Amino acid sequence: MRVSDIRFAEAKDEDVLAELLLSANQHYWGASYGAEDMTKAAASALIDGRSGCRALIARVDGQPAAFATLTILHPALNEHGTLFMKDLFVVKAARGLGVGHQIMLHLAKMAHDLGCQRFDWTAERDNPKALEFYDALGADRVDEKVYFRFSGDELSKFAKMRRSDL
Repeated sequence: MRVSDIRFAEAKDEDVLAELLLSANQHYWGASYGAEDMTKAAASALIDGRSGCRALIARVDGQPAAFATLTILHPALNEHGTLFMKDLFVVKAARGLGVGHQIMLHLAKMAHDLGCQRFDWTAERDNPKALEFYDALGADRVDEKVYFRFSGDELSKFAKMRRSDL
């Protein structure tokens, strides 16, 4: 088995990307996770650009095996921005075949060719396999950054506040 193709998802790939997104969601949130509507909407947004991100799909021997989502962030160290990878997911059957390495190399080359000075991503602290994978690539850990989040009720409450409430 070998990586046969890594390219940006196109309209013809919407169902394939939705299936890959569903596989990722089920991997992280359980096999009973069945939000096909959500994954179809996400796939559509990644393909048509509404989300501000794009998706790469990697195939192994012609079969969909992985995806990565990315965007170029500004401001950055130069006018070309920073390539930021939001997610990388490899389906179970393709793990250990070098697909993740090939995607990371593809993204690094893309960042370099676009003139980006950085290629950044995050990983969950409670995902030791991901951390081990990224460490093995030789990437620097950026411990001086702190990741913040509003979600659910907290997001709703904050979004409804007035400036005078701050």
